[in-house]
Amino acid sequence: MDFKSIIRDINDYPKKGIVFKDITTLLKDPKAFQDVINVFYDKLKNQKIDKIIGIESRGFIFGAPLAYKLSVGFVPIRKKGKLPGETFFANYDLEYGTDQIEIHIDALKKGEKVILIDDLIATGGTALAAIGLINKMDAEIVENLFLIDLMFLGGSESIKKLGHKVFSICNYENE
Repeated sequence: MDFKSIIRDINDYPKKGIVFKDITTLLKDPKAFQDVINVFYDKLKNQKIDKIIGIESRGFIFGAPLAYKLSVGFVPIRKKGKLPGETFFANYDLEYGTDQIEIHIDALKKGEKVILIDDLIATGGTALAAIGLINKMDAEIVENLFLIDLMFLGGSESIKKLGHKVFSICNYENE
């Protein structure tokens, strides 16, 4: 399936000069959504994985059904103040601001094999912060998955430079 043809571009959102990749057009298409989950599942089905870690909020959309299909646990990484228990946190820069993410301190065990998933990687700020949290917990990141990679912004290359694998379904080499 040509997923790029289903993903809608929104110009000047959330601020002027940004071309936002709107995945809601893909999510409302049941076949396209199923196909995305199946692509990720086929990539992982023969690997030893303990947990899928989804980054708020669109990482939850792909991570939860993928965890279900793989019969593994799902761990949310959330924005500041959204988790009720004790957390580790990391600050990070976005292409259009700054933010903070958190994970429960008991979400992962040392040595667990995990997959980090989100809808999109741009500059890599969010994913790199999440990787830092996972590393702090001594879990092993098997791979980082994204529906969309805005390659021209360099986020996936930053992750690869840390020695991590990156897989994305839709790669955009330029805006």
